[in-house]
Amino acid sequence: MDFNNIISLLGGLSLFLYGMTMMSNGLEIAAGNRLKSILEKLTTNRFVGIGVGALITALIQSSSAMTVMVVGFVNAGLLQLENAVWLIMGANIGTTITGQLIALDISRFAPLLAFAGVSMIAFFKSQKLDAYGSILAGLGILFMGMSMMSSAMEPLRTMPEFVNLITKFQNPLIGILVGTIFTAIIQSSSASIGILQALAAGGVVTLPSAIFVLFGQNIGTCITAILAAIGVERNAKRTTIIHLAFNIIGTIIFVIITLTTPFEQWMMALTPDNVPAQIANTHTVFNLVTTIILIPFGHYMAKLAYFVLPVLPEKSNGLELKHLDFNIFNNEYRLGSSAIANTQLFREIQNMLEVVQQNVSNTFDLLKKFDEDKLAEIEQNENYIDFLNKEIIRFTTMTLSFELPASGTQAIGLFLKVASDLERIGDHSINIAEHAQAIHDSNNSFSKEALAEIKEMNQYTQQILETLHIQDFAGFKDLLVKVDELENEIDDAHDRFSKAQMLRLKEKSCTIENSIQYSKILIDFERIGDHALNIAENFDEIQSTVQDLRMLHEMNQA
Repeated sequence: MDFNNIISLLGGLSLFLYGMTMMSNGLEIAAGNRLKSILEKLTTNRFVGIGVGALITALIQSSSAMTVMVVGFVNAGLLQLENAVWLIMGANIGTTITGQLIALDISRFAPLLAFAGVSMIAFFKSQKLDAYGSILAGLGILFMGMSMMSSAMEPLRTMPEFVNLITKFQNPLIGILVGTIFTAIIQSSSASIGILQALAAGGVVTLPSAIFVLFGQNIGTCITAILAAIGVERNAKRTTIIHLAFNIIGTIIFVIITLTTPFEQWMMALTPDNVPAQIANTHTVFNLVTTIILIPFGHYMAKLAYFVLPVLPEKSNGLELKHLDFNIFNNEYRLGSSAIANTQLFREIQNMLEVVQQNVSNTFDLLKKFDEDKLAEIEQNENYIDFLNKEIIRFTTMTLSFELPASGTQAIGLFLKVASDLERIGDHSINIAEHAQAIHDSNNSFSKEALAEIKEMNQYTQQILETLHIQDFAGFKDLLVKVDELENEIDDAHDRFSKAQMLRLKEKSCTIENSIQYSKILIDFERIGDHALNIAENFDEIQSTVQDLRMLHEMNQA
């Protein structure tokens, strides 16, 4: 193999990988807007889940993109781990379509496909046509690169050293190890199997010398999902364990089948004169049969993941995020990211609301009986509220710059407004705490009547904040009406209590200093109601933009 062959091999490999990337990106863009409607079909039915996983993966031509998306959805709480099992099985089936396309051997039409695709990109100003143009151009470039690689590798057939090396791949352990490492490096089983098919097209390898490498490639593709799971919650990490377990179990099963039956001969007999097709067919059979075998054991695979990564005791809050995962911005796949971002924001907003509600309750306790430890707890919570607000601002800013579809980012700005209103409610609770401290420092106290009125205002605000605390997107329904009624009650109570206070002041049954503090406290409670109404109005707007997320959540809770 001379220098020119090496140059041709590298050039062909570059075209092949670039074509595959270009085609996958085009398919991802074309299919991305349909993702939510496809996911709506996902139910707890295992066969539907497998079908959805296979369909999405076939559309985007990347099991890596699919598994990364599944990891993100599990991390965001959009998918239960048990349902993710079926999606992963389906993804392994869907990824075999790439090998089947390569096995069609349409190299003679490759330049025409590339020309048609580039023409659509260059001469038409349409995002939709750009996506389809990328698919055609990528497919053409892929086959052109494969043809170059096959031609460049033909001399390897007569090289004794290389032939000797290839024969070592017939050792199951060596073959699996080579396939695993190579696929882990390029992070794409479709690409690594395509390269194996190019070697076969050049007459360099046969199915018997490539079959164990092929099995190892299925294991190596898990590296992308493993990398995506770094830094996410343990439930998402369990998804990668299921993905890895599926391929390891499948490899063990097929190594046994290959060593004990004429499996290779069966695969070769299907397409005797087409080794690339033999590799593609073996890959398809591997994933189909493994899925069929493991379907009855899907729930046990989930249990295995919990056994490997058991549930840990909850850590204390501290200044830490519970639900926002900035790692979703670190991968190259955009598919499903807007759904993940919206769900994470919703859950973190509810976490922030819990802390705000606790602080409002604590400030009323402080008015009844001043306590330094309680004041310190309120101030600590306020620091956490400010921290959450800043992190939500940072997360939403990154989300909006993440090149997501406009339809997927409509709710992002609204969640930001909700966080701002929650932060302001936190400020009002601090104001009330400061009023309580001022009264304590001056050795004054409120009358029983004033305390009873403050207690009633606190009950109204607790009720309105409790109404905002919803478990899922289904809770948005009729929320604005309920909050609006409570906010009106707070306004009416504020007017009644202000008049009562003026009457007590006129009758000189309270001091001017206490009256000033009391009026400020009433205003703070009334402002809390106003911000709660703002939040409900924003939730109402969000409702129309997250219907797909709500439906998905309901089906996964079924």
